Amino acid sequence: MERIAVIDFETTGISPSSSCRATEIAVVILEQGRIVERYQSLMNAGVRVPGFIEQLTGISNAILRTAPSAEQVMNEVNEFVGITPLLAHNAAFDQKFWDFEMGRIKRTRLQHFACSLLLARRLMPEAPNHKLGTLTTFAHLPHTGQAHRAMADAEMAANLTTHLAVRLRQQHGLRELDHELLRGLQKIPAAKVTEHLKRYRGF
Repeated sequence: MERIAVIDFETTGISPSSSCRATEIAVVILEQGRIVERYQSLMNAGVRVPGFIEQLTGISNAILRTAPSAEQVMNEVNEFVGITPLLAHNAAFDQKFWDFEMGRIKRTRLQHFACSLLLARRLMPEAPNHKLGTLTTFAHLPHTGQAHRAMADAEMAANLTTHLAVRLRQQHGLRELDHELLRGLQKIPAAKVTEHLKRYRGF
């Protein structure tokens, strides 16, 4: 599979605004089913971390005081990712924060997001639910560290994406996979996935 940048944000809430910002980002570059590069940083956006988020993530106001600025981190991430296609688990969430934080450094996203949550719903309908931790356990993939920290979650999403690619090859006979195919697949109703994938067999 082509090069894909799998990203994960930790944030102070669910929707970006002047009072709700990213506190950590991790990116892993997936190439041919393997993680080949990593980037991770805490980011200080000058907003307060609510107590329940601190308990969930372990990222405290004290830790963020010495973290680099959100602008510095996003400039570094933008350089690191370039125009590599993006993927996240529950991408609608990460995409909002990516676009918001990129906007603050006057950059525009040039590539699309694929979503491993939407893909898993279609390719692993038998899973108990489609949370990242549940899917990781269900597929016997490694738990890569503390959940709700960006690098652990980005690595788990990357491993899940590789697992989904293997399923596409083994169950649907696909040889070549690309980001565009994944993005198309995540929009297909689950019941029509097999029919949809027939046209890609043998590519």
